[in-house]
Amino acid sequence: MKILIKNGHVVDPGDKLDAVRDVLINDGYIARVGEDITDTADKVIDAEGMYVLPGLIDLHVHLRDPGLTYKETLATGGAAAARGGITTICAMPNTQPVTDTKEMIEDLHKRAKTECPIHVIQLGAVTKGQRGEELADIEGMAAAGCHAISEDGKSVMNAALYRRGMSKAKESGISVFAHCEDISMVEGGVMNAGKKQEELGLRGITNAVEDVIVARDILLAKETGVKLHLCHCSTRDSVEMVRLAKKEGLPVTGEVCPHHFTLCTDDIKEDDGNFKMNPPLRSREDKDALRAALAEDVMDVISTDHAPHAAKEKECSMAKAAFGIVGLETSAALTYTELVEPGILTMMQMAEKMSYNPAKILGLDQKGSVSEGKIADLAIFDPTKAYRIDVNTFVSKGKNTPFAGYPVKGETVYTIVDGRIVYDRNQR
Repeated sequence: MKILIKNGHVVDPGDKLDAVRDVLINDGYIARVGEDITDTADKVIDAEGMYVLPGLIDLHVHLRDPGLTYKETLATGGAAAARGGITTICAMPNTQPVTDTKEMIEDLHKRAKTECPIHVIQLGAVTKGQRGEELADIEGMAAAGCHAISEDGKSVMNAALYRRGMSKAKESGISVFAHCEDISMVEGGVMNAGKKQEELGLRGITNAVEDVIVARDILLAKETGVKLHLCHCSTRDSVEMVRLAKKEGLPVTGEVCPHHFTLCTDDIKEDDGNFKMNPPLRSREDKDALRAALAEDVMDVISTDHAPHAAKEKECSMAKAAFGIVGLETSAALTYTELVEPGILTMMQMAEKMSYNPAKILGLDQKGSVSEGKIADLAIFDPTKAYRIDVNTFVSKGKNTPFAGYPVKGETVYTIVDGRIVYDRNQR
C-alpha cells in the first residue's frame, strides 16, 4: 500500500530534519522524503499544520497479559498505544505467571503479531518468578528477542545474584532495565515522605528508597559493562548520579515519566488512590530537577510506566490502592503541553526522547527516524488541538489517572505501523 503524507512538518532525529516535507510510504517503508512529491498513492493525508514524527517507542509498559487481563490485554493496550502515537512498546515481565522463559517470550511475541495493532517487545525477568532467588534463563530469553531483562515492580535485592544477572545480560548482548527501590526501606509507605504525607496521615516513601539502588546499580553496571537503563527516575539525586555516570562514560541511560515531570506532591489535594504510583510523586524541587535534566539531555527517555488497574483497585485511600497509573493515551499530549509549549524541550528533543533514543537503546536501527529506507512507523501529531483529558474516551481498560480533566494541547491524528494506518482520529 502507498500512503502519501503531504505538507507535514517532519521532525526526524535521524537526519536532523526539521522542516515541512512530503513523505511517501510504500510497502511498509519510507520511500521518499522531499518537497512536492506527486506520486499517486492509495491514501493521501494532508498534514498541514501538523508534525510528522517517528512512531513513538515506549520502553516501559505493563500489559497485564497473561494472567491479569481484567486490567489490560495485548489488544486493548495496543489500541491505547496506537491512539497515543506509540508504535512499539516494551512489555514488562511482571505478569501472572512471570515472563521468565524463552518459551513465554516466543509465545507473547507470536500472540502480539495477531492480537495487537502495534509492535510488542516482551521483556524477560531477571530471576525466576521474580522471587530474587535464582536467575531466569537470560540467554534463552535473549535468543527469543526480549532485548532486555527487568525485575520491574521491584529490585533484585541480592546484589551478588543481580551482578551475575547483569553479566549474563552483557554476554547475551541485551540491556538491564532497572526499577530502583530498596524494599527494606519502604516500610509501608504509599506516597512521598513530607508535609503533605503528614497532613493526610499516610506513610511516606523517602527519596533514599530510590537513590541507594540507583547508586548500587550504576556501580554494578560499571563493573559488569552491561547497558543499564534506569526506569522512572523521580529524584534530583538520581539525576545527579546519571549525570556523573555519563561523565565517566558508563553505558547508563535514564527515563522520566510524564507524571513525574508534570505533577508533584503540591498537586495532591486529598487522599485519592489515583495519585498513588511507584515511585511516588515527589517534591517540586525533584520535579524541576527532572525537567532540567530532560532539557540538558542528561535524561534520555520519556516513557509512561503504563500500569492499568480495575476501578475498585484505585477508588479508595492511597493506603489501600494499587500502585500505578495509565499513560499510553496521554504521554504525547502531556510532553508537548508541559515541556515543548513552554520551551523547555524542542520538538526535536521530544522526538528524540520518545522515539529515537529508545530505538537506540533497543538496537532498533530501522526505527526512530523519518528517513528514507526506514520502517514506516510514524505518528502524525496535531499541536493545535486543545482539550481536557477525558478518561471516558480511553480505549485502555484502565481509567486510573490523576489527569482526568487536565488541560492539554496536542493530539495524535494518525498512527502508522509498518506502512498501515492503525489509528485515525477521524474514525474513532
